[in-house]
Amino acid sequence: MFPSLLIANRGEIACRIAATARRLGIRTVAVYSDADAGAAHIAACDGAIRIGGPASADSYLRIDRIVAAAQATGAQAVHPGYGFLSENASFAEACAEADLIFVGPPPGAIRAMGDKRIAKRLMRQANVPLIPGYDGDDESLAVLRAQALQIGFPLAIKAAAGGGGRGIRVVSEPGEFDAALAACRREAKAAFGDEKVLLERYLEHTRHVEVQVFADRRGACIWLAERDCSAQRRHQKVIEEAPAPGLTPEQREAMGQAAVAAASAVGYVGAGTVEFLVAPGGQFYFMEMNTRLQVEHPVTEMVTGLDLVEWQLRVAADQPLPLRQEQVRFAGHAIEARVYAEDPQRDFLPATGAIRHLLFPEHAAFSVGSSGAAGTQVAPLRIDSAIRRGDVVTPYYDAMIAKVIAWGPDREQALVHLREALRRTIIVGPANNVDFLRRLAGSAEFESGGIDTGWIGRQMRALTDPGDPFELWAVAAALARVLEDEKHQETDEPWSNRQGWRLNAVATRRISLRSGAAGHEVSVEYDRDGPRLDAGAWRGPVRIDSSQGAALRIRLADHLICADVIRDGEALHVFGASGHRVFTLADPLATSAEAEQDEDRLCAPMPGKIIAVHASSGEQVRRGQLLLVMEAMKMEHSILAPHDGAVEEMRYRVGDQVEEGATLVSLRPLGDSAGPVSPAAEAQSGGEGAR
Repeated sequence: MFPSLLIANRGEIACRIAATARRLGIRTVAVYSDADAGAAHIAACDGAIRIGGPASADSYLRIDRIVAAAQATGAQAVHPGYGFLSENASFAEACAEADLIFVGPPPGAIRAMGDKRIAKRLMRQANVPLIPGYDGDDESLAVLRAQALQIGFPLAIKAAAGGGGRGIRVVSEPGEFDAALAACRREAKAAFGDEKVLLERYLEHTRHVEVQVFADRRGACIWLAERDCSAQRRHQKVIEEAPAPGLTPEQREAMGQAAVAAASAVGYVGAGTVEFLVAPGGQFYFMEMNTRLQVEHPVTEMVTGLDLVEWQLRVAADQPLPLRQEQVRFAGHAIEARVYAEDPQRDFLPATGAIRHLLFPEHAAFSVGSSGAAGTQVAPLRIDSAIRRGDVVTPYYDAMIAKVIAWGPDREQALVHLREALRRTIIVGPANNVDFLRRLAGSAEFESGGIDTGWIGRQMRALTDPGDPFELWAVAAALARVLEDEKHQETDEPWSNRQGWRLNAVATRRISLRSGAAGHEVSVEYDRDGPRLDAGAWRGPVRIDSSQGAALRIRLADHLICADVIRDGEALHVFGASGHRVFTLADPLATSAEAEQDEDRLCAPMPGKIIAVHASSGEQVRRGQLLLVMEAMKMEHSILAPHDGAVEEMRYRVGDQVEEGATLVSLRPLGDSAGPVSPAAEAQSGGEGAR
């Protein structure tokens, strides 16, 4: 085994590689960009070296700098992780030329499988089942049109060098073909530097099943379970599981043997994944091969008890595979959910920003066999993440925050563990997909194991519906605010009582809340028998059974409400049984000190772009009325009128860029002719409050 390893990657995979290498007694060196100067993967390694600016083209994609870093630090091997240069044949060759061991397959295998046309030709020779299509060299428009008519519609146009769900266009009829071909070529050229394409019959209602393969330098090649990746949005994976539900033992064995044949056809070495589409009738077809470790490799590790990174390092050190095919054992079921900084309600638009609060459920340390012995017991929950509270999700790299992986003795129990883990995952900061994942994992269709790759697209409305009544969330937010005040009560004297104590009278406190465009008022009445609450349909005596940290257990009449409430500036983040809502306080007691000191300015809460204007100069507006909408950090922020008044001046138009603190609107209170007053803005968004 080599004594020192340079990890040419970042994030959770770099941390994972470092942990395995340390267990094997290998010293590790991290590389980092300026954007990652304080990242977790640096602390996980024994040393680190800067390789450039924040953009990946200036750092993690710079072959010359990474090779130089390995040489400068005395590393004998380089692990590329996944993404970036992991499937770059030129990088593998550069490592070999520098006398560095590349932890991955030979350059020839990478090139063969990196071009979908070449890969299909090799698979045809190896008798691996293929989808009907065209992968010839003649890509003239006339030939491609003729081939499309012969294949039939619908069909898929795919970038030959594509991957990760990019460079794909589905064409439903001949009249759409030319435009789709041109668009696919443009995207392929921009993303992969190669505009070559291939055509395939588009199979509807298919499942995406992939097989983990492993090969050593001695010619041995085996398969280590299959994974179902059918839960996808925009051709990109969301949830993966092993084993694939619903496959017969015969289908599973046939798919495993086909995957081994595919890997052997290109002289493969190391970890790889052969991907198949499975038609409703059970027939499977080769789609592509990923010549690297996959993001979803933990589910295979949890059902085999094996450490695939350790296997990679051993194979790279010219050791034989630790197991033969007949020695591989599978136990239980594992499911992985990818937590991303993205907005499902805006077509999964990536989000950026600081992680201001982060809580994952407690989990046992991941445990696998150290030498490849199968059957080692694994924990029911594993969290792979390199994001910490205070870290910033930047626009430079993948927006994944964590992978939540659950194991159970069967699929039903694995799903129970996954749902509970997602329920207890709390993130305050950029928009994220945790609620979406919870609804997906909790849906009857997903539980049945019968979804196909287009299912998420057909179910978006249901998967983005908050579920619980709005008032129920508002109750938790209001009571959390009341509790916060009571905790700051200085003495037991009635004069400092934060419950609004009155001599010989009943005090009532009204808390106004907004969530997006919706508003609600919650009243708390303090009588001698205890507080009573009125939140519309939800009213009656209220009792807080427990309050530990952010967790609340509230009894309202005959209802039990359990929620976690996180205060972030003027925003209250409520995490309940069916997800997450954000409220902004419109209560005078919740007005920030800054707003009290400078009420005459309605300002932009952050730099952004005006995307909608809903009022005009001279118009009379009511308190809470929407005036304009800003887009900032890929999120929308609604600017509301803080009181009744007349618009004196709308200072910006749609499309204008505004700086943080810029005065957006001047309001004149009704009946006031003394000149314009510019009260502070009240900004709302799905995850951000005014600060």
